[in-house]
This record gives sequence, structure tokens and C-alpha cells, in this order.
Amino acid sequence: MKNKLFSGESINIEYKVEMPKKSEKYMKTVVAFANGRGGRIVFGVDDKTLNIVGMNPDTIFQTMDAITNAISDSCEPKIYPDVTLQSIDDKTIIVVEIHPGPMRPYYIKNKGLVDGTYVRVAGTSRHAEGYMLKELILEGQNRYFDNEPCEYLEINEDDIKDLCDKMKKIAIENTWNDEEKAAIRDVTKNILITWGILKEDNGKIIPTNAYALLTGKMQIQPTIQCAVFKGKTRAYFVDRREFSGPIQYQVQLAFQYVLEKINMGMQIKGIYRQDVYELPINSVRELIANAVAHRNYLEPGNIQVAIFDDRLEVTSPGMLLNTVSIKKMIEGYSRLRNPAIANAFAYMKIIEKWGTGIPRILRECKEYGLKKPELIDFDGDFRVNMYRREEKSKTTQTTTQTTTQTTTQTTTQITTQTTIKLTKNDHEILQVIQNNPALSQKEIAMELGWTVDRVKYYLNKMKKQEAIRRIGSSHKGYWELLIKL
Repeated sequence: MKNKLFSGESINIEYKVEMPKKSEKYMKTVVAFANGRGGRIVFGVDDKTLNIVGMNPDTIFQTMDAITNAISDSCEPKIYPDVTLQSIDDKTIIVVEIHPGPMRPYYIKNKGLVDGTYVRVAGTSRHAEGYMLKELILEGQNRYFDNEPCEYLEINEDDIKDLCDKMKKIAIENTWNDEEKAAIRDVTKNILITWGILKEDNGKIIPTNAYALLTGKMQIQPTIQCAVFKGKTRAYFVDRREFSGPIQYQVQLAFQYVLEKINMGMQIKGIYRQDVYELPINSVRELIANAVAHRNYLEPGNIQVAIFDDRLEVTSPGMLLNTVSIKKMIEGYSRLRNPAIANAFAYMKIIEKWGTGIPRILRECKEYGLKKPELIDFDGDFRVNMYRREEKSKTTQTTTQTTTQTTTQTTTQITTQTTIKLTKNDHEILQVIQNNPALSQKEIAMELGWTVDRVKYYLNKMKKQEAIRRIGSSHKGYWELLIKL
């Protein structure tokens, strides 16, 4: 307990040398903890030095009662803290634990809802800005911004059908297997209502904010800002673009921008070569899609996709939701901030299973031999850094190919422009095909325990390299190997 309590002020720990005469000096932190993930206020510790000062033993119980009463009287809705004593180095401190509250927003009663609501950001208690307060109100009522009616937007049956048709078209474009394409169901008005993209009120169909975002008709439609910077800071722009319109198209445009700006290299193994991007492109797409699906749309900021010499940086407006932590995300936990958008993206094959994105990104970066991505919850935003390879390389608007020649104990490599490099993953797929050329992409994925998208990625690359080709249809055809294993 001592290590936890005295590791420094953080998002869930704050220190006070003594109980302030004016309770408002710590009441901001009380409501901030209740509006967030909870936390502890420790009385009797110097916040600057972390020295244990202790509380006056003669009046410590009166002080505990005063703290409890002040919190109960000052906050709305009522907050009931756990107030305990702890002895450290022959000195006694008071630990006040505030639990996450289910009736958000909590605020200081005499300041009112607007002026008295606080949140915890980067280890400090800050006044909740308007968009933060709106999200707390929705959260406390178990509502979601993307499910809320878009009052100013009028739609008709043709508008609804147009969105349904476009969503199905994107779903088909993002599906490679003919059998899976044929299985994609039509989107209907009732399905959109089930997902929360539309609402029905007294027989009238009302669009929600999700509908506005998916059609690009929000009054202030968010965008994705993309840029390339020289070096490792934001000091010098090399190039920048901003993508607007329906959010599902923004994902694809931002993804293509990244592919244009990162390097494509040639790796050599045996007598083969293969062109590969320096970053796992499925993970790049997942990062951008997750940022769009999970961002806080009440916050006025935009998603930023920044490319530096050493990393790809994707920043999404909005702190993590109260029950979500980086540790939980790494373990596969997910909580939807925008369930209607998530449903639409899942149907369009823009995102896969909920909660699997971060673990898959970490795994693919490890397989690529890259440094572990960094997840950062900071100053009201969430950021993921995907680190590029450490080798020196020049980035241009078109892809730059770099040739690396290596030798192994068993093979001497002679490289030419026609040699193809096969990775370990390529070999695994080719071995499965060699054993059973009639397997579909889905069956190959099941055989290897991979996702279908991952199999598609490697098969498409090898087809372009003329290492394999498909004979006949995707349903009744077979794979032909054009190289020797």
C-alpha cells in the first residue's frame, strides 16, 4: 500500500499536507474522481516532497468526520467516501477513497452544474469543458452521442436507401472472397434503426448523429488531418492533407495517404525477393479506423495522423472512457463510445471484432520486428505511436525501394530485379496451398489460425509478385504455385 500511495500524484492520487480550511480546495478533486475512475486523497503528505507529515493525533477523528461531512454536504449527487487511517513510520495519515460514481455528472453544489463539474486530466482536477459535461450527462443516463437524434436534419426514403446501398457497396469492396461477397446481406431501414443510425418516433423516421456522420451531413463535420513532418517533432511540415466527407471514406483516404508516404522495401531470403511496406498495413488501417469509431464526437477537435522519421502517430480526440484503461485495452477489453458507428463499421468490414484491434496491432508489430507500439492517454486525447524501422531511409511521396542483401549459413543469395523474397508467413501460406491447392482464403485462414484479412493481404502480395496465381473462380478454382519452395 505504501508504494501505491507514495508513488507521486497521478490520475487517481492526490496529496494534502493538512485539511484545508476551505473544503473547495479538495472538493474539486472529489467530484473529479467521482466523474472518472475514482481515486484517493491522502491527507498528511507533502505533495511536493512526498514526505509523510502525518495528521495531529489529538484531533484526527474530528478531522475524519469533518472531511466526510464536507463531502456529503458539498457534492451533488451525494458522494459517500471511504475514510480510513493508516500508520506509516509512526505517523498517521488519512486516506479518503472516492469510488467512480454511477450518477454522473457530480459537481460542487454551491457552484452549480455548469461551473461546479470537474474531471481528472493528467494528474490534475480541471473544470469540465462543455463537451465533457455533455458526455458525462449522456453517460450518466446510459445514452450515446451517436444514437441521439440529429434534430436539424430531414431525410426521406431515397436518402435512407442511398446510405444502405453505399454501405453494402463498401462491404463488398472490403471482402475478397466471392462466396463471402455473396453472403453479405442488404442493409434495410429496420437494420439501421436496430443499429441506432435511425430512430422511429410516432411513426416518423428520425436520423441520428451517426446517420449525419456516415453521410457527411453534420453541421460541423469532423475531418482527419494528415501530415508528414521532417525529423521527430512537429517543427517542420513536409506535406499535409485534410480529408472530409462521410467518416467511412475518411478512413480509406487517410489510410491511402499513409501508404503513399511510408517506405516500401525489398527483403531478400533465399533466391527470392518481395516488396513489403515498412509497417504492417492491416494494423495501420486498424489504428485509423479505431480512432474514427471510438473518438469523442462531442469534442471539437479532429483526428490527426502524423508521420515522423521514427513513427506513425494517430491521435483521437477524447479521453478513454471511465471503465477503460490502457492495460485493459492490451488485454482485449473494449467499451463502445459510439455503438451505432461501430455497428456500421463492422458491417462494412472497416473494423473486425470489437476489442481485438489493439492486441492484433501489438502482435503484428512484433511479427514485423518493430518496437512495441506506445499507447498514451494524455491531456484529454488518446494517442498510439507505431514505430518505424530503425534503419535510415528516405521518405518521398512515391514509394522508395531499399534493397537489403543478407546471407545465411545454408544459402548464398544472388539478387536480381526479378528475385522474390518470401517471408515466414508467405512460406506458411504456400505450404498450405501446396498441400491442398483447392482451399479458399477462408479455409486457409482456418488452417493457419489467422484472420481472413491477413491471408488476403499475403495472397494479394504474392499474386502481384507472380509467386502464385488463381486458376478458375474463387469458389471452384485452385491455387497454382509459380515458384519452388
